Amino acid sequence: MEYQVIDTQIAPDGRLEVLSKAEITKLLDTSHGGLYQLFRSCSLAVLNCGSGLDDGKELLERYKTFDISIIQRERGIKLDVKAAPASAFVDGVMIKGIQEHLFTVLRDILFVHGEIEENSQFDLNTTEGVSDAVFHILRNANLLKPQVNPNLVVCWGGHSISGIEYDYTKQVGYHLGLRGMDICTGCGPGAMKGPMKGATIGHAKQRIRHGRYLGITEPGIIAAEAPNPIVNDLVILPDIEKRLEAFVRIGHAIVVFPGGAGTAEEILYLLGILLHPDNAGLPFPLIFTGPESAKDYFLQIDQFIAGTLGEQARQRYQIIVNDPSLVAQEVLEGIKKVREFRKAKGDAYYFNWLLKIDAEFQKPFDPTHENMRNLELHKNQEPHLLAANLRRAFSGVVAGNVKDQGIRAIEKYGHFEITGDIAIMEAMDALLSSFVAHNRMKLPGKAYTPCYRVIK
Repeated sequence: MEYQVIDTQIAPDGRLEVLSKAEITKLLDTSHGGLYQLFRSCSLAVLNCGSGLDDGKELLERYKTFDISIIQRERGIKLDVKAAPASAFVDGVMIKGIQEHLFTVLRDILFVHGEIEENSQFDLNTTEGVSDAVFHILRNANLLKPQVNPNLVVCWGGHSISGIEYDYTKQVGYHLGLRGMDICTGCGPGAMKGPMKGATIGHAKQRIRHGRYLGITEPGIIAAEAPNPIVNDLVILPDIEKRLEAFVRIGHAIVVFPGGAGTAEEILYLLGILLHPDNAGLPFPLIFTGPESAKDYFLQIDQFIAGTLGEQARQRYQIIVNDPSLVAQEVLEGIKKVREFRKAKGDAYYFNWLLKIDAEFQKPFDPTHENMRNLELHKNQEPHLLAANLRRAFSGVVAGNVKDQGIRAIEKYGHFEITGDIAIMEAMDALLSSFVAHNRMKLPGKAYTPCYRVIK
């Protein structure tokens, strides 16, 4: 099947207007370890906004002739784009928001490579070094606002949700917007788009003209969750672990909607951090919510958490079903406690420095078949460490579902094998099976072939 494509040249609009020759050389380096393939794949994902495709491998194969290069001029740079998805254009002109996101890709890839990975100032083998790197990436993207009271709500949830669930996310976003809350998500469709869409109406009614709709992503997932059109601040972190840390450092509360393996990964990441003894007294509002039809979904999540991490973990979140207004009220009350706590401790409102994040939550996890098979999924360890390993298991499932590298590994070597304590394996198998049964692994209308096998 042929897909409509367009060639164009675009210039930045007040963003990254000049590059050095060395930067351009790095971006166009096609050798192993060069930046070109990363630049190309992230750019293509941004240009594919709104297509409904959630498969990184398929996207790259669908637009094999896509190419992007840099034209260096005395007055500044231009991007030369060949065979871009036609959906990124209106009457042959690239949509403004997509153009901005394209230059965001350029900005973040250059900054991470040149100022973080090649900079001896950042020791990425220490917890402090990783957190400092996340801080600098967010600051470079201009996401840290020091003169603003806490008001940023992170919304997690699946890109593959029903129409009823999507409408519910918009209602929650609307009630958050009415209360002056800004929204941060993984920037994709579904539960990542709905809260932003709802908040735009709430902000409009309150005459809030500068509402913030932050999208946080990483190269491996951006093809499956291309930035939705509402995102007005986008940042690309170098890996999933730094992406997750960015969410919990910058957000003041988290609302979780129904989702699949990726949402389970996010939940386990945050619960694992909150279960660390150093975070026992730290307020962090966390609410699971959905329409009445999602009641059983959250019951399964709750049972899984109780059966793996225990009662202490269950005390760190609320479940609110079918009440968008109450969700927003509880978020507002929770954020007031966050503000009081940080003010008393002298911590920043814009970056949660006091949150203790163990090194096990910062180490990049490579979901190879061997690493997935060797995960320590047993209860003979501290709950927060078990949460870290469970998070890795779900991260591997996400990779096998939607990431180009993961999909190719499954095609070559077969299913990931997940093994551990029988009780944990039974709980994980039941949860993943429910995700499959309710079409939470892929976008609606797409058949799902499992990339994993739970060994009991």
